[in-house]
Amino acid sequence: MNIPTILVLPYPAQGHVNPLMTLSQKLVENGCKVIFVNTHFNHERVVSSMADQLHNMDESMLKLVSISDGLRPEDDRKDLGKLCDTILRTMPSTFEKLIDDIHLNSDNRINFIVADMCMGWAFDVGTKLGIKGAMIWPASVSMLALICNIPKLIDDGIIDSDGGLKVTTKNTIRISPIMSDMDPRTFFWLNMGDTTTGKIVLNYLVQCAQCINLTEWCLCNTAYELESRPLSFSPNLLPIGPLLRSYDNSSATTKSIGQFWEEDFSCINWLDQQPHHSVVYVAFGSFTLFDQNQFNEIALGLDLTNRPFLWVVRKDNKMACPHEFKGSKGKIVEWAPQQKVLSHPAIACFVSHCGWNSTMEGLSNGVPFLCWPYFGDQMYNKTYICDELKIGFGFDLDKNGLVSCEEFKMKVDQLLSDENIISRSLELKEKLIKNIARGGLSSKNFNRFVKWLKE
Repeated sequence: MNIPTILVLPYPAQGHVNPLMTLSQKLVENGCKVIFVNTHFNHERVVSSMADQLHNMDESMLKLVSISDGLRPEDDRKDLGKLCDTILRTMPSTFEKLIDDIHLNSDNRINFIVADMCMGWAFDVGTKLGIKGAMIWPASVSMLALICNIPKLIDDGIIDSDGGLKVTTKNTIRISPIMSDMDPRTFFWLNMGDTTTGKIVLNYLVQCAQCINLTEWCLCNTAYELESRPLSFSPNLLPIGPLLRSYDNSSATTKSIGQFWEEDFSCINWLDQQPHHSVVYVAFGSFTLFDQNQFNEIALGLDLTNRPFLWVVRKDNKMACPHEFKGSKGKIVEWAPQQKVLSHPAIACFVSHCGWNSTMEGLSNGVPFLCWPYFGDQMYNKTYICDELKIGFGFDLDKNGLVSCEEFKMKVDQLLSDENIISRSLELKEKLIKNIARGGLSSKNFNRFVKWLKE
């Protein structure tokens, strides 16, 4: 069989780089060469977060390269409207030039492109250059079904042409009779902070989705047991999830490739000293920011629980803990090796922003959720975790629009005393792990894809 060289292109955000890097490593483990393309900005962050282990990387099988995202160094990459707009204007030409340069200056010939659906324009470039492609969708299948049905939602009078909700919109809608109800207020583009950003992101994704028909394969980071109804509505999608990193005993402190911040492994040693199922793990992903008042309530809420806690507070979060905060039972880190944390027997529950990667990692480890979504599809994921899967709770806001420290403590206590939620979480873990084990459906789908690549 040939050794194919695959160019992998994620959307430039941590929640997209992670699953595509995991997929890349699985392709390498199965005898494929991968060239992984970050933006210059993110490439520098990735390289600096793992500088001490770069020399151990086998660049003949996995090579990290970068292209410009079209923004200036001082521009805010969290302004998704500006980022999407610039990506579409500048990146297709730089992506094409990268491929030309690889063909000119190395022995590698790109045989195949695996691109995030949120970078769907890459398949236009591939078609132009005669390179076949596979789309990978890194979020829930329900979100992809929603994007693909935007024209229908406009025709049905649910939204206007800019994605705004019509006044006559019902409380819930169904995209298809076999899918569960969806609350239009949780549509991801309505939860982007402002309507202009939401409109730009929606138009960008609709445009990207139109390129799906240029691909040979459509992969997704989910499993049939998790999203059977939306998957039966989208029969061309091949679930290969959950996409989890492979760990062995020798990699206890091996950092994950692709992280924008350096992982703090001291938290694993700390977890080793805690009783089983005792630790409240709090992590809100790479985007969430709180104001000082809400930050204070979280800190005081963790004190009130009187339980050990592990709290991830990113270095770009400038908040200071209130002077009343004792924090004596807990540990605060700037970035954690999350999959290793969630698989640790000391973890009791996960206070999460409900990004899809965090959702998949939590579910795969049988950890119940306290859901605190921040923006975008996280609102829908929270509803799915709490109302469909019934393995978590949300938080209620007080009269000041805050989750109070008392509410925080009450929900932690309520979750950890609910035996039904805990047993459902463990049942779901078993189903998901079977999917990626030898002979499981996700594993078979992935192996089919690899076999096709090599032929």
